[in-house]
Amino acid sequence: MLRLEGVSAGYGSAQVLRAISLEVQPGEILSLFGRNGAGKTTTMKAIMGLLPLMAGAVQVGGQVISGLPAHRVPGTGVGYIPQGRRLFTELTVAQNIEIGLMAGGQGAAMRARVLDLFPRLAERLDQRAQTLSGGEQQMLATARALCVNPKVLLLDEPTEGLQPSMIAAIRQVVVQMRAQGVAVLLVEQRVDAVLSIADRVAFLENGVIRETLAAEALRADHGLLERYLGV
Repeated sequence: MLRLEGVSAGYGSAQVLRAISLEVQPGEILSLFGRNGAGKTTTMKAIMGLLPLMAGAVQVGGQVISGLPAHRVPGTGVGYIPQGRRLFTELTVAQNIEIGLMAGGQGAAMRARVLDLFPRLAERLDQRAQTLSGGEQQMLATARALCVNPKVLLLDEPTEGLQPSMIAAIRQVVVQMRAQGVAVLLVEQRVDAVLSIADRVAFLENGVIRETLAAEALRADHGLLERYLGV
């Protein structure tokens, strides 16, 4: 469903990603691990068209999306939950959701589905996003991404700063998306928060994919975490 082929990208003349290739299949969670500065967020931005590629291509469902302007990428079925949420804080919950619906060309039926997943948001539709708790803001960022009816879902540090109950709620939604056939690419520093739900893991080091393996192998051998993450 999601395929990166020899993707190189960076910021200006500073190259960060070096010919990385990976695939995420429908109904699969691939967790991307790496130390700070390894290129995880850069990978997400490259997929979303927020950074121009120096080389390679990004495909969704066989369609090449690299080269599309960033505002058109959600319309191809890619939902993105960026690190730090990046909500329109001065707008209401309802308005943030509406922006997600517009980006994905969706309507009232999708709005209802998303609010069924996050009933707390349904109670706060007229509330400005900046007045929500951190966990509620993460719910809203997730809901906005789901409004595009994604075939591919990208999550960058979704549990950062959240209390355990909120982490469990976000994790439950991610598992539901996998059950519905969505391809999920998940960046997360909290290994314990994602290792139990990941199907495969990929280790990114200095902008290069060093190893990709089944999550079961990592659960059985924590030495790999020490090798690549120092934990």
